[in-house]
Amino acid sequence: MRAWWRRLTTAQDTGASIDDRHWQALLASSPLFDRLEGEEPARLRVLAARFLARKTFSAAAGHKLDDAQRLAIAALASLPVLHLDERWLDGWREVIVYPGEFRVRRQHHDEDSGVVTEGDDELIGEAWEHGPLVLSWADVATDLAHPFDGFNVVVHEIAHKLDMLEGAADGVPRLPARITRREWIATMQAAFDALRRAVERGRDTRIDPYAAESPDEFFAVVSELHFSDPALLARSAPAVANLLARYYDATPAD
Repeated sequence: MRAWWRRLTTAQDTGASIDDRHWQALLASSPLFDRLEGEEPARLRVLAARFLARKTFSAAAGHKLDDAQRLAIAALASLPVLHLDERWLDGWREVIVYPGEFRVRRQHHDEDSGVVTEGDDELIGEAWEHGPLVLSWADVATDLAHPFDGFNVVVHEIAHKLDMLEGAADGVPRLPARITRREWIATMQAAFDALRRAVERGRDTRIDPYAAESPDEFFAVVSELHFSDPALLARSAPAVANLLARYYDATPAD
């Protein structure tokens, strides 16, 4: 067992703070957790316990937030850092949960005309730099019930949090030593450019066209696919699929 895992499991919150019945109920609630192997369920439990201890949850728009929902969100949020560690979720403290889609007032600036307009966006998730993680519980529940349909709002927003860990979101998260910044940028940029060209030409794409909006959205969308439909990602962007497997799945010593 690697030293980092020994340190994790001997720390104050070892996962024992999560009632075993509640943990087993969560694991049984979604086929997503069936893919965990070996020590991974225990690791995820430790990380989820730490997430619950370190983050503040609040409900919005009359949502009834319960402990089972908190645990599910904590586990899903911890899944991307399962082979990194919980420090990659530092820099923010709050999780806000809405019952469903929520509206956010935006200002849109047209660079060509200089005109600024305001409007409401309907969202199912949002991540603020150094601010809260905001989620629609209805969509989190759908992702748990149908975990392999290519979508996972919690993973998507945690990818943004990883991206913003060391500054504004640009599609380049903090990287483990096994991946160089040059390799990351070259691989992701080539795939992003190819998707954007396809979308601009009106072609159907396997990857959600929303990923062509920006490099940071591309990273978040392909991260969703890594956890929810890796076969589609491998067919669509094999170099990206390989890179994300090394990023999310390899242990720190690899």
